[in-house]
Amino acid sequence: MRLLHLSLALPPSKAISTPTLNQIRFYDASATSNVLRFSSPHFSPVLSYSLGLRSPRVALGGDETEGEFDDELARLLVLLPEDMRRRVEGHSELRYLVEVVMDLGRSPLARFPSGDFVLSERAITDEDIQYATSQVGDFAADNRAGISRTLHRISAIRNRKGAIIGLTCRVGRAISGSASLLRDLVKDGGSLLLIGPPGVGKTTIIRDIARILADDFRKRVIIVDTSNEIGGDGDIPHSGIGSARRLQVPISEMQHKILIEAVENHMPQVIIIDEIGTKLEAIAASTIAQRECYPR
Repeated sequence: MRLLHLSLALPPSKAISTPTLNQIRFYDASATSNVLRFSSPHFSPVLSYSLGLRSPRVALGGDETEGEFDDELARLLVLLPEDMRRRVEGHSELRYLVEVVMDLGRSPLARFPSGDFVLSERAITDEDIQYATSQVGDFAADNRAGISRTLHRISAIRNRKGAIIGLTCRVGRAISGSASLLRDLVKDGGSLLLIGPPGVGKTTIIRDIARILADDFRKRVIIVDTSNEIGGDGDIPHSGIGSARRLQVPISEMQHKILIEAVENHMPQVIIIDEIGTKLEAIAASTIAQRECYPR
């Protein structure tokens, strides 16, 4: 596996592959053209950056249906008290919303690429927290929950007694075409590992890779979805994964067993894993590869 992680001082407005196979041209926030060259056309680059910095709909040539995104965003915003919801809905950058933060006793914040936006001078109350949590699924052991058939993630902060005192409501987006730069690499087969800090778009790209493999290349694809972030919450997967199938992980400590189960029970040609964080999971992924089922 060959991996390039590109860090930019300024957020790129767009990135496009040039006709030459061994270079990528990108434009930074000042519209300056930059060319990244490789010593060999056989070096397969992975361009990693935050997909939400400029547009939630267009990244690496990707797109999504505006109406579908609007409907899903509305299902997240309904968690907010009415006065806060109206304030964020009136924001000029609503479609670029990254997440909403609600902490007990503090003013709620809406986070955009341009910065934080105070939704209300009124502090969040226990009633606000309860109102939001009553509308989402159960929180798992990792303190994450979701909204059925959406990609949004709600993460809880608890006090020492286990009561929820804070929420991070993160906007999830399916961007068809976000993995276009990796299309040839994916088509060639073999294992692929994406590495990067939180929020750079790893899951967004992995989701689109699943769709490409299942729908375009007609592969039997199984997703082992660690926290339901790839396929969304609920028993019916989000349409963003195409015809790929999804196995949910009851608790993260069981993931290595689910990986082996996927191979033994469902005859996949490709297994896609959301997160690998333990030695047992790494061993399971290696075992899968030896059976010529390539983990992504």
